[in-house]
Order: sequence, then structure tokens, then C-alpha cells
Amino acid sequence: MKRPTMADIADRAGVTKAAVSFALNDRPGVSEPTRRRIRAIAQELGWQPNSAARALSGGTAGAFGLVIDRPAHTLGLEPFFMQLISGIQAELIADATPLLFTMAEDRATEIALYRSWSARRRVDGVFLVDLKVDDARVPVLEELGLPTVVIGAPIGTRGLPAVWSDDAAAVTTVVDHLAGLGHRRLARVGGPAPLRHTAIRTAAFDAAVRDRGLTGRTVEADYSGEGGAAATRALLGADRPPTAILYDNDVMAVSGLTAAHSLGVRVPADLSVVAWDDSALCELVDPPLTALSRDIVAHGARAARMLREAAGGLAVPDRQDPAPRLTPRGSVAPPPAADS
Repeated sequence: MKRPTMADIADRAGVTKAAVSFALNDRPGVSEPTRRRIRAIAQELGWQPNSAARALSGGTAGAFGLVIDRPAHTLGLEPFFMQLISGIQAELIADATPLLFTMAEDRATEIALYRSWSARRRVDGVFLVDLKVDDARVPVLEELGLPTVVIGAPIGTRGLPAVWSDDAAAVTTVVDHLAGLGHRRLARVGGPAPLRHTAIRTAAFDAAVRDRGLTGRTVEADYSGEGGAAATRALLGADRPPTAILYDNDVMAVSGLTAAHSLGVRVPADLSVVAWDDSALCELVDPPLTALSRDIVAHGARAARMLREAAGGLAVPDRQDPAPRLTPRGSVAPPPAADS
């Protein structure tokens, strides 16, 4: 079936196309009963506004955009982005604003997509995720004048509004908890080093272990299960392996737990494990994983509200969500007596 048009609505209602346009765009020129009748017919026919035509006529696209530059197999397994998108969608559905979501193979492709969206007026604003140190996307979005909300720390954002939580405080919470149990040799399996939040967490981890007289080491991985397992095997194969490991996401933590078991390392008797961003995965393994928990769905919803405000021409300040809190479970205990 062909897409219903304003002409179809006009024929059904017995009015002109101009009258249909006035009614559907909340403009004067038709009576209120006629406006209601036209809208009822439009709904019955399943009519949807043509976003490109509306944008070209000086209106808005009526949609927001989200591009994620990560391998598809990694993204499909990571609960964080699924919860984030769920929160964004839950907020946008309130006024039927669609989310134009896609993936890019690299940053150059992502930037080209923003330029295309802007030129064609496909979106009224975008969510920017996985901010990098000296991120090339930020000046491009400034140049385009495309309303943007950064989901991440307001560092290197050049005035783009950000919604964020304190990653450094979360790292310190974990280190303090482990040190309080007697752990002295800690490690962290981090995400890709170029990411801004990875750099923040690494600096916080290094400072926390140094200030408390502990030893600590960070190994870079890629958020995948394979990466988490490989990093775990490398850490546990050292002459003096860590007695506790913090992982930068739940997928790597679950794989790290499995890798430790395969090496005969008992969790938590020999090794304590902590995951970042609590999820159902953390509760389904044995032992269940101690994790840093936060309301990611609410985080996404707040970002959507901010972008709606920015797209409406408002000046939007940075907004900070509560720092992740530690949820203790069975994967953390004091270290073996010989290592305490």
C-alpha cells in the first residue's frame, strides 16, 4: 500500500489540501470541528508527517539521532547500551519523537553521517556517546550547530551539555572497599585507552592505589568477553598476581570469572572480582558478582529530556547523576591469609 498523503486526507474529508495542512500543523485557517475531523481521518489512514518535507519548509525533523561506533558483536552483548537506549526511548515516546539509531565503522564515517543528517535536516539533535580524548566529533557538531547532548563527563566538550556520573568517585569507592578487606595487590581491566571515561577511571585508579600504599595495574581490553578473559589470564599469570580485579564492564567481568575458574583460581577465596555497571549477567553467575550499580535507564531518559530542551533553543547546563554505588555480592572476600 502506498503511503497516505495530505491529498488522500483532503479527498476523504472533502476539504482542500491547504485546510489539511493548517489542521495538521496547528495553524489558523480552519474551524476546531474541522481540525478534529481532519486529524481523525489522518489517524485512520495511518498518515505520518514527511520529516524531510517538513524540515525543508522551515519546520523541524521531529527526530533525534544516535550513532555508536563499536563492533556489532560487542554492542549486542553489552547490557549498558541496551538500557541506555531503553531510557532514551521511554522518554521520547511521550511525544512520539522517533530515535534514528545506527552504527558506524569508524569516527570518520560517524562524522560524515552527522554532516549528512544536518544537510538533509534528518534530525533535530544528536546524542554523543563514547567521547574520546581530543574528540574530532565535538568541533564538527559545533560547526554544524546541531543540538547535542554528551553522555559522559563534561571534559573536552567545548560547551556541549553533558549528563554524567562521577567515575573517579566510583573507582575510589571500589579501592577503599577492597583495601578495607585487606587487599594489597589490585588490578583493573579497562576499556579502550582513547575513550575519555577510560582515561578518567585509569587516573583515579592509579591515584587511589598510590595514596593508600597499594600496588595496582591496569590492562587495556575492548569490552568483549574475549578481551576480558585474555586480560584476566595475563594478570593471573604474573609472578605476584592481583588478589582483586575491577572490570570496566559486566561482560568482561563474567568472562574474567570464567577464565579464573579455568585456571583453578577460586573466586572469592583466591581472587575477588568487581564489575562495572551492574546487570542481570552479574547475578546469574556463580558466585554472583559484586558490582557498581547505577540507574542507566534513568540516565538515558535524562539525556533525552536535555536534548529535547536543547533542540527547543534552551540553554542546557551539564547535569550530574548520582555516582555508581557498590552492590556487594559473593565474588568479593578478604584475600588469602598469605596475601593480606
